[in-house]
Amino acid sequence: MDLIYTLYDIDEIAAQLVHQYASKPVWVFQAPMGAGKTTLIAAIGSAMGIQQAMSSPTFSIMNEYEVQGKLIYHMDWYRLENEAEARQAGVEAAMEEADLSLVEWPEKAPNLVPEHAVVFNIEFIDPDHRRIYTNQ
Repeated sequence: MDLIYTLYDIDEIAAQLVHQYASKPVWVFQAPMGAGKTTLIAAIGSAMGIQQAMSSPTFSIMNEYEVQGKLIYHMDWYRLENEAEARQAGVEAAMEEADLSLVEWPEKAPNLVPEHAVVFNIEFIDPDHRRIYTNQ
């Protein structure tokens, strides 16, 4: 998958991702600061039926949501120093118990990202356009 989108297209892009990758339990998002990871994840949550506003869990590391009997974790590993700190924060256990884990800044603890994870890369094209592509 390789798509270019704008903020106006984000709900459609999120719905496509949910449809195409629904069976994958871990999605990681690699992108520079300000590329729109949290905005896209919030649109994905909305496409899945999450009613409450999804915000970045930068300080809490993880936010938990439940929708249609499914447990979803939105994780932000930006503030983690290393894998040991990530383990201490409980990210491994959370990924194992969740039906879906959406992870920002996976490069902070790369060895904790499962091999089967879908890796989404988001690139700036210009102030209004982003490119998203994946390893699958």
